[in-house]
Amino acid sequence: MRQIQKYTWLINTLHNSKGLSFEEISDYWAKNTMLSDGNSLSRATFNRWRDCIEAIFHIRISCKRKSGNRYYIDNPEVLEGDGVRRYILDSIAMGNLIYENLSLKDRIIIDKRPSGYTYFSPMLAAMKENRMVTMTYQSYEDSYPRTFRFEPYCVKLFENRWYALGRDLQSNRLLCYGLDRILNMVLEDVHFRVPDSFSADKFYQHLYGIVSTLTHKPQSIIIRAYKKHAKYLESLPLHHSQTKVSETNEYADFELFLVPEYDFIMRLLHDGALVEVLKPMSLRKAMKGWISDMYDLYEDTEN
Repeated sequence: MRQIQKYTWLINTLHNSKGLSFEEISDYWAKNTMLSDGNSLSRATFNRWRDCIEAIFHIRISCKRKSGNRYYIDNPEVLEGDGVRRYILDSIAMGNLIYENLSLKDRIIIDKRPSGYTYFSPMLAAMKENRMVTMTYQSYEDSYPRTFRFEPYCVKLFENRWYALGRDLQSNRLLCYGLDRILNMVLEDVHFRVPDSFSADKFYQHLYGIVSTLTHKPQSIIIRAYKKHAKYLESLPLHHSQTKVSETNEYADFELFLVPEYDFIMRLLHDGALVEVLKPMSLRKAMKGWISDMYDLYEDTEN
């Protein structure tokens, strides 16, 4: 892990610059005492790291001879386009920063939330070998746990929880399960085949979150964000399809193309009166229904 941290440090150091000479890289490395112990970076070690980074992450570190032998990342699109690779690098880089500043541990607050790490590793092992699993699962909707066989197709991280999508043999449907709600899981010796037509990216392409009925089609959705919240949504889009279609001093309108399932509705409700659904009318009516139910909960509140 420590070696990966070193590779990540070099990737992020170069990615956040416009090119650095070897001397500058070595100097920055020496100043990072938590990883370097204050030692400078030798050219042989640097060249070895370059080869390992390309082999592991497919990231090329090249040298501009005409610009004073300055090193840079030659294919930055790899960092921008691959979600998993970007997630790994960002997570390790953030861990490096916190590790370097452990003296501030009482001033760095991290939410403690269930994430499903207990069964994350065996779930990946099952996916890697295409092995069926037997799970005992406690749904929030059921009073008692149930045990069933499951073919895991992919995993997804959503709101700090890991989920597994796959075929539930009991219902013969594609269903999604939260790893933090698994009580027990056993890898079987029975193998399965992921359908050639299945693509995790395509399955979630038009979804927000993890809930899918597989019956609704994606549609154009226009939402209006008021005041400063428009800037918030512009800097952190709700969905990769989001584009800004108009803007005034009071609000900005955004268009998204997705299936307005439960998770998306809950996300819009989270923003309260700062966001308004303009179309489609079906989603606008659904929002009104949820808001009406919320109003009923507080209607008899005493002043």
